[in-house]
Amino acid sequence: MKTIDLIGLLAKGEVPGPRHALARRFALALIAGGLGALLLMMAVYGVRADLADVARLPLFWARLALPASLAAAALWLCSRLARPGVNGGVAWVVLALPIVLVWLGGAMALVGAPVESRAELMLGRTWRTCALNIGLLGIPALAAVFWALRGLAPTQLRRAGAAGGLLAGAVATLAYCLHCPEMEVPFWGMWYVLGMALPTVLGALLGPRLLRW
Repeated sequence: MKTIDLIGLLAKGEVPGPRHALARRFALALIAGGLGALLLMMAVYGVRADLADVARLPLFWARLALPASLAAAALWLCSRLARPGVNGGVAWVVLALPIVLVWLGGAMALVGAPVESRAELMLGRTWRTCALNIGLLGIPALAAVFWALRGLAPTQLRRAGAAGGLLAGAVATLAYCLHCPEMEVPFWGMWYVLGMALPTVLGALLGPRLLRW
């Protein structure tokens, strides 16, 4: 922008932005990122064949509750950090609650299980690939969330990038749950959380570079 244009813009005074711009941008980002993660999951991994049967189990919905609650908390955090000078505040505490609850549930499951079966509860059959799969599925959502943040006014760029990465990771995990065969709470507490941590770290690294305005 030329200096004379900037002066003219400032001379016009404060102009209110479009109403509900933040909500619209994040809604579009979540739709695009969620569809991208879902289509990528179906193309690369496929939906588990017994999904209709598994969906009748309460444990299946409990598994979905982890990324769903983290997505809601991360969205709240992103909406706060997308405003200039606004801190995350209590959203950081809310963000930690689902993880702590799953860790407590996982610890109780491990304590109540025979010693020889504890490693299987934690590792399952897919521990080598689970976190990386979630990280891969998070790429479309991360791009969409960063698009939303770039159109707003974050000032804490690293924190905003991390929150956006966590939101992307949670969306990716929701999609991955339709494929993942693991149903044990200790497994989610370790590998799902690690999988969501990958785009979180990536978002924190990219935030200062891509969210600057």
